[in-house]
Amino acid sequence: MKKNNRSFTSIQGVVFDLDGTVYLGEAALPTAVEAIAALRAAGKRVIFVSNKPLNPRRAYAEKLTRLGIPATADEVITSGYVLGRRLARTAPHQRLFVIGEAPLLAELRSHGLDVIDDLHQDPMQVIDPSGIDGVVVAFDRTLDYKKLNTAYQALRRGAHFYATNADKACPMPGGFIPDAGATIAALEHITGRKVELVAGKPSSLTAEATLERLGLPPERCLMVGDRLETDIRMGQQAGMWTAVTLTGASTREEAERLKPAPDFIVDALDELVEIVLGK
Repeated sequence: MKKNNRSFTSIQGVVFDLDGTVYLGEAALPTAVEAIAALRAAGKRVIFVSNKPLNPRRAYAEKLTRLGIPATADEVITSGYVLGRRLARTAPHQRLFVIGEAPLLAELRSHGLDVIDDLHQDPMQVIDPSGIDGVVVAFDRTLDYKKLNTAYQALRRGAHFYATNADKACPMPGGFIPDAGATIAALEHITGRKVELVAGKPSSLTAEATLERLGLPPERCLMVGDRLETDIRMGQQAGMWTAVTLTGASTREEAERLKPAPDFIVDALDELVEIVLGK
């Protein structure tokens, strides 16, 4: 199998999704630790990309290390980081209202962005929407009516509409829970507006940040993930090789029906060692 007239043995960088690909909950998925260690031992560059903005990159690196996959914050890219980087370049002076958890607010502030604090104690009292230039929607397990209403009022007044990611649900041990996509859909429905910018996979913004960090052209990189609509789509659109793992959200039948199909379908990550290293 060839891409751009190059053999897949030319792959030098491997991009891993996290939830459903490398781990699930607080446990590494079978063969993940060994496979990533083998790729690194062979000199392959490895980076981890998550649409989850629930923790700073450092925390994801610490979790990977705890699970037996040593990592640094510089080897992790999150949708919150990508959005912060983008807005710092294109809209540095906007005042942002965020439907998100505390670590995301801290991430955005670390890029020099102005994130509005909610000082109201009344659960029905919205922040003055006239002072909001942009609304950011993210995976938020503390979502309540006040946050939703504040975002609604600001969007009605013309605030920009951003999101970290558009995943409909997040995989958890035992099932799935609603993700940012559900909140985006609610706000789009009640405002009649469409989200203007989604930073996370499959966005080209995340692909660009990933390739920049790896320092490699896309045809020498492999994107590995469990979601066809985010992980695989981003890899395909960026010109990377793609491998879907059946350890998370997608089935073999779904992967085979996708057009274009992923380059590889694997039951677990140990099969990647055979693919990339030819062993």
